[in-house]
Amino acid sequence: MWNEFKQFAIKGNVIDLAVGVIIGGAFGKIVTSLVKDVIMPLISLIIGGVDFDFTKLHIGPLNYGLFLQSIIDFFIIAFSIFLFIKLIFHFKKKEEAVKEEVKANRTEELLAEIRDLLKEEKDFFRKDETS
Repeated sequence: MWNEFKQFAIKGNVIDLAVGVIIGGAFGKIVTSLVKDVIMPLISLIIGGVDFDFTKLHIGPLNYGLFLQSIIDFFIIAFSIFLFIKLIFHFKKKEEAVKEEVKANRTEELLAEIRDLLKEEKDFFRKDETS
């Protein structure tokens, strides 16, 4: 059972997932602060001093203002992650294109070497026949 656990824990996907969760949590805090401390005050200034302090919105024990803030945070975090992943895939596609080009060039080089070796072999046997 211990060996199975080690194989599971060491797999690349599990480690990548763990790193993603940790970074995602930290990234979520950054984006929450960005929304709460930078974006919403700027929007408030542009609109003319409207107060976006959602913590003040409540009906009895229900804090629907906090819920609204969580929804806004979610959409901004989701959009930020979307842009970040799109950027990563953009660079990954470029990297794959370069690898394919290198592979194609290497294949051409190998075919040229094979052609040259066959040509040399053919010339070698022609010399033997004439001697």
